[in-house]
Amino acid sequence: MIGVKSEEEIARMRESCAIVRDCLAFVRERIAAGMTTGEVDELVYRFIKASGAEPSCLGYYGYPASACVSVNEVVVHGIPDGRVLEEGDIVSVDLCAYKNGFHGDGARTFRIGKVSPEKDKLVRVTEECFFKGIEGLKAGTPLYDIGYRVQKHAEENGFSVIRAYTGHGIGREMHEDPSVPNVGRKGTGVRLEAGNVICIEPMIACGTFRVKVLPDGWTAVTLDGRPAAHYENTVVIREDGVEILTL
Repeated sequence: MIGVKSEEEIARMRESCAIVRDCLAFVRERIAAGMTTGEVDELVYRFIKASGAEPSCLGYYGYPASACVSVNEVVVHGIPDGRVLEEGDIVSVDLCAYKNGFHGDGARTFRIGKVSPEKDKLVRVTEECFFKGIEGLKAGTPLYDIGYRVQKHAEENGFSVIRAYTGHGIGREMHEDPSVPNVGRKGTGVRLEAGNVICIEPMIACGTFRVKVLPDGWTAVTLDGRPAAHYENTVVIREDGVEILTL
């Protein structure tokens, strides 16, 4: 069942989402070649704690870090460790903050120095896919219209859409109904209502959309080892459009 948030609840979510937004901007200014993914995670942990919030990911089903830091072929859920970021890498940082009883969630993919033309286009198109996904989105829109628009834009640009992972509802829990896939048939799915709060998060790959999970039980990589990118925002459905809480 998809919950409808009250304006009071949405106001409380704005605070946690603002922390996510500002933390991602903080990381963008500091992430660089020579850092380890563990050091990126430490930046996230300290920022969220200093903001009076808790990192939602830390301890979630045993997850050992405050952020997912996913490099190149890692699609999502990369566990931060001693891996050193190198010039030409692309790195997605996915993080959540919990404050006042509500979660906020967002992700960005960052370029480390000068990247290849293929990676540069991938990061750009992945972000564009999010904004394509919210075109015309408002109360009454069928859920799978989002994925239809994401998929269309990605495939028109020569990329594939990860099927194994989706966006999701969010609120008092980090993951709530509905699942928000990045593929879909236009005009299908439940019709969204004003006050629904969802995370829309295109995950786009240069090669195959197929993934495998490494033995750590978390890290999802593309089956062909080619790069993938990730972009996410928390969005409120309104009668006449959307409100993006993490921008």
